[in-house]
Amino acid sequence: MKHLSILLLFIIFCIQVQAQHYKYIDNARVMGLKSYAKEINDTPNLKLVEIKKYIPGIALDIRYATTNNFMHQRMYTQARAFARLPVVEALKAVEADLKTRGLGLKIYDAYRPYSVTVKFYEMAHDTNFVADPRKGSRHNRGCAIDLTVIDLKTGKELNMPTGFDSFSVKASADYSDLPKDEIKNRELLKSVMQAHGFKVYRTEWWHYDFNDWQNYPLLDIPFSEIRG
Repeated sequence: MKHLSILLLFIIFCIQVQAQHYKYIDNARVMGLKSYAKEINDTPNLKLVEIKKYIPGIALDIRYATTNNFMHQRMYTQARAFARLPVVEALKAVEADLKTRGLGLKIYDAYRPYSVTVKFYEMAHDTNFVADPRKGSRHNRGCAIDLTVIDLKTGKELNMPTGFDSFSVKASADYSDLPKDEIKNRELLKSVMQAHGFKVYRTEWWHYDFNDWQNYPLLDIPFSEIRG
Protein backbone atom coordinates (compact mmCIF):
# COMPACT_ATOMS: atom_id res chain seq x y z
CA MET A 1 0.00 0.00 0.00
CA LYS A 2 2.87 2.32 0.82
CA HIS A 3 4.46 1.71 -2.59
CA LEU A 4 1.13 2.39 -4.30
CA SER A 5 0.79 5.72 -2.46
CA ILE A 6 4.30 6.70 -3.47
CA LEU A 7 3.53 5.79 -7.09
CA LEU A 8 0.34 7.87 -7.06
CA LEU A 9 2.18 10.84 -5.59
CA PHE A 10 4.83 10.51 -8.27
CA ILE A 11 2.20 10.44 -11.03
CA ILE A 12 0.47 13.53 -9.58
CA PHE A 13 3.84 15.28 -9.37
CA CYS A 14 4.59 14.47 -13.02
CA ILE A 15 1.20 15.80 -14.10
CA GLN A 16 1.77 19.00 -12.14
CA VAL A 17 5.24 19.45 -13.61
CA GLN A 18 3.86 18.93 -17.11
CA ALA A 19 1.09 21.48 -16.49
CA GLN A 20 3.66 24.03 -15.33
CA HIS A 21 6.08 23.38 -18.18
CA TYR A 22 5.18 26.65 -19.87
CA LYS A 23 5.27 29.49 -17.40
CA TYR A 24 3.52 32.13 -19.51
CA ILE A 25 1.12 30.23 -21.75
CA ASP A 26 -1.30 27.33 -21.73
CA ASN A 27 0.37 24.09 -22.84
CA ALA A 28 -2.36 23.50 -25.40
CA ARG A 29 -1.27 26.60 -27.34
CA VAL A 30 2.25 25.28 -27.98
CA MET A 31 2.76 22.31 -30.27
CA GLY A 32 5.38 19.77 -29.25
CA LEU A 33 6.99 17.03 -31.30
CA LYS A 34 4.15 14.52 -31.10
CA SER A 35 1.37 16.91 -32.12
CA TYR A 36 3.62 18.48 -34.79
CA ALA A 37 4.28 15.03 -36.29
CA LYS A 38 0.54 14.46 -36.53
CA GLU A 39 0.01 17.89 -38.08
CA ILE A 40 2.51 17.38 -40.89
CA ASN A 41 1.33 13.84 -41.48
CA ASP A 42 -2.14 15.28 -42.12
CA THR A 43 -0.87 18.37 -43.95
CA PRO A 44 2.68 17.86 -45.33
CA ASN A 45 2.76 21.37 -46.80
CA LEU A 46 2.95 22.79 -43.25
CA LYS A 47 6.22 21.06 -42.36
CA LEU A 48 9.37 22.82 -41.22
CA VAL A 49 12.19 22.44 -43.72
CA GLU A 50 15.85 23.40 -43.66
CA ILE A 51 16.26 26.54 -45.74
CA LYS A 52 19.75 25.72 -46.99
CA LYS A 53 18.52 22.46 -48.52
CA TYR A 54 15.93 24.29 -50.60
CA ILE A 55 18.05 27.37 -51.39
CA PRO A 56 21.68 26.13 -51.45
CA GLY A 57 23.12 29.51 -52.42
CA ILE A 58 21.62 31.41 -49.51
CA ALA A 59 24.09 32.73 -46.91
CA LEU A 60 23.69 31.97 -43.19
CA ASP A 61 24.95 33.84 -40.14
CA ILE A 62 22.95 32.19 -37.36
CA ARG A 63 23.81 34.55 -34.54
CA TYR A 64 22.03 32.65 -31.77
CA ALA A 65 24.34 29.69 -32.38
CA THR A 66 27.18 32.01 -31.34
CA THR A 67 27.82 34.57 -28.60
CA ASN A 68 27.54 37.41 -31.14
CA ASN A 69 24.00 38.42 -30.17
CA PHE A 70 22.21 40.59 -27.63
CA MET A 71 22.08 37.68 -25.17
CA HIS A 72 25.88 37.25 -25.38
CA GLN A 73 25.46 33.49 -25.15
CA ARG A 74 24.69 30.55 -27.42
CA MET A 75 20.95 29.94 -27.57
CA TYR A 76 21.05 27.26 -30.29
CA THR A 77 23.24 24.18 -30.33
CA GLN A 78 23.21 24.07 -34.14
CA ALA A 79 23.80 26.84 -36.69
CA ARG A 80 20.84 25.94 -38.89
CA ALA A 81 17.79 27.78 -40.25
CA PHE A 82 14.31 26.33 -40.70
CA ALA A 83 10.92 27.66 -41.79
CA ARG A 84 7.56 26.34 -42.95
CA LEU A 85 7.63 25.04 -46.52
CA PRO A 86 5.45 27.83 -48.02
CA VAL A 87 7.75 30.39 -46.35
CA VAL A 88 10.85 28.79 -47.85
CA GLU A 89 9.28 28.64 -51.29
CA ALA A 90 8.58 32.37 -51.04
CA LEU A 91 12.17 33.01 -49.89
CA LYS A 92 13.39 31.05 -52.89
CA ALA A 93 11.55 33.51 -55.13
CA VAL A 94 13.10 36.45 -53.25
CA GLU A 95 16.58 35.00 -53.70
CA ALA A 96 15.99 34.49 -57.43
CA ASP A 97 14.73 38.08 -57.77
CA LEU A 98 17.76 39.51 -55.98
CA LYS A 99 20.17 37.35 -57.98
CA THR A 100 19.20 39.21 -61.17
CA ARG A 101 20.67 42.30 -59.48
CA GLY A 102 23.86 40.58 -58.33
CA LEU A 103 22.51 40.37 -54.79
CA GLY A 104 21.41 37.66 -52.37
CA LEU A 105 20.07 37.03 -48.89
CA LYS A 106 21.86 36.37 -45.64
CA ILE A 107 19.78 34.85 -42.83
CA TYR A 108 20.42 35.63 -39.17
CA ASP A 109 17.51 33.66 -37.72
CA ALA A 110 14.36 31.83 -38.78
CA TYR A 111 12.30 29.25 -36.85
CA ARG A 112 12.90 29.61 -33.11
CA PRO A 113 11.66 27.10 -30.51
CA TYR A 114 9.17 28.62 -28.05
CA SER A 115 11.40 27.81 -25.07
CA VAL A 116 14.10 30.10 -26.51
CA THR A 117 11.59 32.94 -26.81
CA VAL A 118 10.92 32.57 -23.07
CA LYS A 119 14.65 32.91 -22.36
CA PHE A 120 14.86 36.06 -24.49
CA TYR A 121 11.95 37.64 -22.67
CA GLU A 122 13.26 36.83 -19.20
CA MET A 123 16.51 38.58 -20.03
CA ALA A 124 15.28 41.57 -22.06
CA HIS A 125 11.59 42.16 -21.12
CA ASP A 126 11.22 44.84 -23.84
CA THR A 127 8.41 43.51 -26.05
CA ASN A 128 9.25 46.10 -28.70
CA PHE A 129 12.25 43.91 -29.48
CA VAL A 130 11.49 40.47 -28.00
CA ALA A 131 8.25 38.55 -28.26
CA ASP A 132 5.84 38.35 -25.35
CA PRO A 133 5.79 34.65 -24.33
CA ARG A 134 2.12 35.02 -23.40
CA LYS A 135 1.46 35.40 -27.12
CA GLY A 136 4.46 33.64 -28.62
CA SER A 137 6.58 34.75 -31.54
CA ARG A 138 6.06 34.52 -35.26
CA HIS A 139 9.48 32.90 -35.23
CA ASN A 140 7.94 30.14 -33.08
CA ARG A 141 5.46 29.49 -35.88
CA GLY A 142 8.20 29.03 -38.47
CA CYS A 143 6.89 32.09 -40.31
CA ALA A 144 9.41 34.85 -39.52
CA ILE A 145 12.85 35.45 -41.00
CA ASP A 146 15.60 37.82 -39.83
CA LEU A 147 17.81 38.70 -42.78
CA THR A 148 19.75 41.21 -44.82
CA VAL A 149 21.09 41.66 -48.37
CA ILE A 150 24.59 40.78 -49.57
CA ASP A 151 26.61 41.52 -52.69
CA LEU A 152 27.10 38.14 -54.39
CA LYS A 153 30.54 39.08 -55.77
CA THR A 154 32.05 40.09 -52.46
CA GLY A 155 29.78 38.31 -49.99
CA LYS A 156 29.59 41.56 -48.02
CA GLU A 157 26.40 42.91 -46.49
CA LEU A 158 24.92 46.06 -47.98
CA ASN A 159 24.92 49.09 -45.69
CA MET A 160 21.83 49.09 -43.50
CA PRO A 161 20.63 51.50 -40.76
CA THR A 162 21.89 49.28 -37.91
CA GLY A 163 23.35 45.88 -37.28
CA PHE A 164 21.16 42.87 -36.53
CA ASP A 165 19.30 42.90 -33.19
CA SER A 166 19.95 46.57 -32.54
CA PHE A 167 17.63 48.12 -29.95
CA SER A 168 18.25 51.57 -31.46
CA VAL A 169 15.45 53.76 -32.79
CA LYS A 170 17.32 53.61 -36.11
CA ALA A 171 16.27 49.97 -36.42
CA SER A 172 12.70 51.06 -37.13
CA ALA A 173 11.54 50.02 -40.60
CA ASP A 174 10.57 53.63 -41.42
CA TYR A 175 13.24 55.66 -39.63
CA SER A 176 14.31 58.42 -42.02
CA ASP A 177 17.25 60.33 -40.49
CA LEU A 178 19.81 58.11 -42.21
CA PRO A 179 22.38 58.20 -45.04
CA LYS A 180 20.78 57.79 -48.46
CA ASP A 181 22.46 54.48 -49.24
CA GLU A 182 21.16 52.90 -46.03
CA ILE A 183 17.60 53.98 -46.80
CA LYS A 184 17.96 52.79 -50.41
CA ASN A 185 19.20 49.35 -49.35
CA ARG A 186 16.57 48.96 -46.63
CA GLU A 187 13.79 49.94 -49.04
CA LEU A 188 15.12 47.57 -51.71
CA LEU A 189 14.91 44.67 -49.25
CA LYS A 190 11.45 45.79 -48.17
CA SER A 191 10.09 46.02 -51.72
CA VAL A 192 11.42 42.63 -52.82
CA MET A 193 10.24 40.87 -49.68
CA GLN A 194 6.78 42.44 -49.92
CA ALA A 195 6.52 41.42 -53.56
CA HIS A 196 6.88 37.78 -52.51
CA GLY A 197 4.50 37.62 -49.56
CA PHE A 198 6.35 39.10 -46.57
CA LYS A 199 5.79 42.14 -44.39
CA VAL A 200 8.47 43.98 -42.41
CA TYR A 201 8.13 44.30 -38.62
CA ARG A 202 7.80 47.97 -37.67
CA THR A 203 10.66 48.16 -35.12
CA GLU A 204 13.14 45.86 -36.89
CA TRP A 205 14.18 46.47 -40.50
CA TRP A 206 15.65 42.92 -40.68
CA HIS A 207 12.53 41.06 -39.46
CA TYR A 208 9.98 39.83 -42.00
CA ASP A 209 6.76 37.91 -41.36
CA PHE A 210 5.12 35.64 -43.89
CA ASN A 211 1.67 37.01 -44.75
CA ASP A 212 -0.21 33.95 -43.47
CA TRP A 213 1.75 33.56 -40.21
CA GLN A 214 -1.40 33.61 -38.04
CA ASN A 215 -2.55 30.33 -39.62
CA TYR A 216 0.37 28.40 -38.14
CA PRO A 217 0.58 27.22 -34.50
CA LEU A 218 3.39 27.91 -32.04
CA LEU A 219 6.07 25.21 -31.96
CA ASP A 220 8.62 24.10 -29.39
CA ILE A 221 10.70 21.56 -31.30
CA PRO A 222 14.52 21.38 -31.04
CA PHE A 223 16.46 21.69 -34.28
CA SER A 224 17.81 18.18 -33.79
CA GLU A 225 14.28 16.74 -34.02
CA ILE A 226 13.33 18.41 -37.31
CA ARG A 227 13.34 16.20 -40.38
CA GLY A 228 12.90 18.30 -43.46
